Amino acid sequence: MYSKYMAEKPFTVLDLIDIELPEHTALRLKCIGGRKGLSKIISVPDLNRPGLALTGFFDSFASGRVQLFGKGEHAYLEKLQSEDKMDAVREMFKFDIPCVVFSHGISPSDSFMRIAEASECAVLQTDLDSTEFLQRILRLFSNVFAPRKTLHGVLVEVYGIGILLTGHSGVGKSECALELIERGHRLVADDVVEIRCVNGNSILGQGANSLISHHMEIRGLGIINVAQMYGVGSIREQKEIQLVIKLEEWNSAKIYDRVGNNLDTVNYLGVKIPTIEIPVKPGRNLPIIIEAAAMNERLKFRGYNSALDFNQNILKWIETGEVQAAYYGSDDSY
Repeated sequence: MYSKYMAEKPFTVLDLIDIELPEHTALRLKCIGGRKGLSKIISVPDLNRPGLALTGFFDSFASGRVQLFGKGEHAYLEKLQSEDKMDAVREMFKFDIPCVVFSHGISPSDSFMRIAEASECAVLQTDLDSTEFLQRILRLFSNVFAPRKTLHGVLVEVYGIGILLTGHSGVGKSECALELIERGHRLVADDVVEIRCVNGNSILGQGANSLISHHMEIRGLGIINVAQMYGVGSIREQKEIQLVIKLEEWNSAKIYDRVGNNLDTVNYLGVKIPTIEIPVKPGRNLPIIIEAAAMNERLKFRGYNSALDFNQNILKWIETGEVQAAYYGSDDSY
């Protein structure tokens, strides 16, 4: 939904009106004036309530933001108009304002509209109240303006955990994901995954191209449509990445973690995500291992760490003296 609004394609006022959103997040905006300003670019992902500006105080005026007029601002505008004191409004529109929005379905006065038209600034209207509109548009901005990049990998959801499978081409990422789908899990994206940082602490992943994101390339078989073969329940549009699993060819000279004490992470867009390496060789059932990794990650979210619990049990066993008794037992001839 948001992938086309990237750095190379500026986000305009017209985009703000036309963007397709679910009903519970829709902005319900319409343009009621200043249509020449619909091509203006929105570059600051925030809003401003211009109460101080209407009084003529423009120090630190956040002119680069969308200006939101609620019931309070509108009441003050009516007072200014009745007293024929619209100079502050004219001064405000001398700034490069992206657009103004009136909430609660409020329609501004004709004099306000003439000033906006002369400044070529779009005037928008929504029937939402100010608080609800503010929450919805900030949520939208957090997605549209979120830092993003593309990765090579496969993103799947296993037991509710978003897992990004990475590794060299041909290591078996797609085949492993296909087996997970067969076992009832869901595909988010194959081959090219677009990630974006939301709220500064979450990494959301989705297909870089919504038209092909739920297709998979299986070597020797070709391109398959997962949604058509396994049903719409086998896919989802986006998912937070909570675990990264790197698949690599088995290296007998490399020492792999056998206990789970190593808490390795990978940094994506400033957010650290837990990562584990799984060596691939004939005879290993990778889908079952990945399922176990997902369930283990869920346990960590609930406050239980199996590796830490194992270490604590070993330490308790050592402290009881049973280890020394077993080591210096009666069968020890020394």
